[in-house]
Amino acid sequence: MSAPGHEPEPASLRGVLIQQLLVALIWGGTWIAGRIVSSELPALTAASWRFLLGGLTLGALVWRAEGRLPPLRRADLLAVIVLGVVGVFAYNLCFFYGLQHIQAGRGALVVALNPVAVALGAALLVGERLSPLRNLGVAIALVGCLFVIGRGNPLSLLRGEVGVGEIAIIGCVFAWATYTLLGRRLTRTLTPLTMTFYAAVAGGLMLFVTGMVHGELRHWPQASPTGWIALAYLGILGSGLSYVWYAKGVQRLGATRTAAFINLVPVFAVAMGAAFLGERIGLATLAGGALVLAGVALTNRPARRTSA
Repeated sequence: MSAPGHEPEPASLRGVLIQQLLVALIWGGTWIAGRIVSSELPALTAASWRFLLGGLTLGALVWRAEGRLPPLRRADLLAVIVLGVVGVFAYNLCFFYGLQHIQAGRGALVVALNPVAVALGAALLVGERLSPLRNLGVAIALVGCLFVIGRGNPLSLLRGEVGVGEIAIIGCVFAWATYTLLGRRLTRTLTPLTMTFYAAVAGGLMLFVTGMVHGELRHWPQASPTGWIALAYLGILGSGLSYVWYAKGVQRLGATRTAAFINLVPVFAVAMGAAFLGERIGLATLAGGALVLAGVALTNRPARRTSA
């Protein structure tokens, strides 16, 4: 392990970079797995089982890293519950419900707007300043998103022609941006892995209780073997191991370099959607996705340092 203040050793750095590439590949695959699961199970059932598996996986990884479950301070309890509401409960209901109505690749192209939504939220709510170049990036990404959700017609949203699937996936963007902005503050007192675990537990409990009250979890879910494999993929890889690798990337590479890999998620999702689900996305939608990624790149471009 490299000493504080120094760059990671080349072999170690190469391992972290490979992990971030795998994270992008896994998260791209979650859209394919989510599309499969959402075709067989109701959104609430799918989300509940995903985070039962994800919570168990994260708990095992936390225990392995810490040797115990770290205590949660009373001062952090409310923040963890809110993170569970927005990042687990709301996000996953929107995710599975949206994928019942739209293609996996299109959904991933809309959610590619996440980094821009986070930057815009930080500017509006926290007071972080956006440079003119980053403002341009926000505008380009928003226009691209309108092209994607409108299937090439950016005015579809204004005319009320966008379906419930697209609206649900936009809900994912708002939920994840809120989760990210709140999570920044909580990581001052908790490690990213511990924070993610407790948020997964809080959100998973909310999903479970809601599912029991609603009646969807009172019976064993009826899914095909393929559906169960996809659900295990979402829980163990998509909500468990990949979060650990992503947190390690932020710690070793920094948030900006790590976020660059996440831009590959919609690329992988579109490619896998075509390969495994036979999805075909129009050129106008792909062009909108390219605009989103270009806007994200400009929004997350590091500011130039001025010499003293």
